[in-house]
Amino acid sequence: MLQEIDTNIWQGRVDHEDGDNGLRWHQRLSRTKNPIDYDKAIVILGFACDEGVHRNQGRIGASQGPDHIRRSLASLTCTKQFNFFEYGNVVCVNNKLEDSQEILAYHINNILERNGRPIILGGGHEVAWASFSGIQKYLAKKNKSPNMGIINFDAHFDLRTPNSTSSSGTPFRQCNEYCQQQNLPFHYFVVGINPSSNTHALFDYARKNNVKWLEDTEVYEGNNTKIYQQLDDYIKDLDYLYLSICMDVFNSGYAPGVSAPAALGIEPQIAIKLIRKIKSLCAKHEVHLLLSDIAETNPKYDRDDQTAKLAARLVYEIVTRDY
Repeated sequence: MLQEIDTNIWQGRVDHEDGDNGLRWHQRLSRTKNPIDYDKAIVILGFACDEGVHRNQGRIGASQGPDHIRRSLASLTCTKQFNFFEYGNVVCVNNKLEDSQEILAYHINNILERNGRPIILGGGHEVAWASFSGIQKYLAKKNKSPNMGIINFDAHFDLRTPNSTSSSGTPFRQCNEYCQQQNLPFHYFVVGINPSSNTHALFDYARKNNVKWLEDTEVYEGNNTKIYQQLDDYIKDLDYLYLSICMDVFNSGYAPGVSAPAALGIEPQIAIKLIRKIKSLCAKHEVHLLLSDIAETNPKYDRDDQTAKLAARLVYEIVTRDY
């Protein structure tokens, strides 16, 4: 079910003395409803669901994440040229995860068809299957079978088998199975894997399916040159990219409000530099970043919205800065 957002959530400080040089996100929210053409503007769509986290035996509460991220986005700075649209929240009703994923995929396709740039705010990482499905609906209608890659900042592969039931731990395996059925390549790169939280079976599956990954201990400042080259090699042959960020990839000191907190994790500064590099490589190789989503922000366990604020900063890096 799609619910409208009370636009009062988009409010914050106003710097009158700075004029057009002191604008913030809440001041650039477009009030146009359902435009025919978004004209490449950002479209914010929430996924208020943590049924997948519940099924995966995680800490529930991420269904409240989208609105907390919105509040943290509201006062972030922007230029006069920036504007965005609010689409609403897809809400999981009566624990019907698969129905809510299908609804989210439908609306993602709708945004892409109308020339929008969707940013999906989760919600559990089961959002990824919906994001991927929405992209595939869009590409299928364009009669294209392109090379689409997925880069996932995550402590977990999320490649668990969905044979019994899908969850926040299964989305990228579902993506791979779809690609196999449709005779499409599966390009998947995970940044920040915690080897102690992924079984040998998951590593075996990843190897057999040509998944690329970096462990959390490999993601540090002194290793950036090597990582940049790996990202370049990965992105250069793609046509489209889907970027997913699970907040549990970060050390719990930076992101306490998640479903599965990390004792080690990676540093936000490194992730931001990698996001900037990914954007620059997409520009360099003419790869279209179709969609980004943020998963597993769990306000129930957050401190002073610290995790939501970090999620908002990541969105800011994705959508308002060019390199």
